[in-house]
Amino acid sequence: MSELPVTAGHEVAILGGGCFWCVEAVFDRLRGVASVLPGYAGGHVDNPSYEQVCTKTTGHVEVARVEFDPKELSYADLLRVFFATHDPTTPGRQGEDVGPQYESHIFWQNESQREQALAVIAEVDDLHIYDAPIVTKVGPSATFWPAEGYHRNYFELHPDQGYCALVIAPKVAKFRKKFADRLKPHA
Repeated sequence: MSELPVTAGHEVAILGGGCFWCVEAVFDRLRGVASVLPGYAGGHVDNPSYEQVCTKTTGHVEVARVEFDPKELSYADLLRVFFATHDPTTPGRQGEDVGPQYESHIFWQNESQREQALAVIAEVDDLHIYDAPIVTKVGPSATFWPAEGYHRNYFELHPDQGYCALVIAPKVAKFRKKFADRLKPHA
């Protein structure tokens, strides 16, 4: 697959924090984020489908491709939001979502992102925010495969669906409360 275009002056972060609907819903509201696209990364199957990834045999992680403007939002601050809005201490799961596709994972795009990811993990660990150690994987860039169209803007399109109401809405509320000063005007 060819690389997706990136607006001049912007950067891309590829983040796995459990269900990509949750990650998308949070980052779509963060000032400095230009776009969020759910997808898959890290596996050994080209152009995987959601059904294939759910078999837990492709090696893919559900991720969000977050394009952001580093003049408005640093990569380190983006990662601080990432760590505050999912549980980075549970290997292969987020809440009731269990499987390797739900692991906490940062796919860095360059050496600076790798260094910043490791520094933010150390910072979060030093603050003792979590009762368990952070198990977020930090690995090199991997091919990003966009998810099927019906996954895009899922929370916005289905706010009353059970998973959205019970899992995503509380995460978004937590984000809004903790990062009120960083919300986009429409959030």
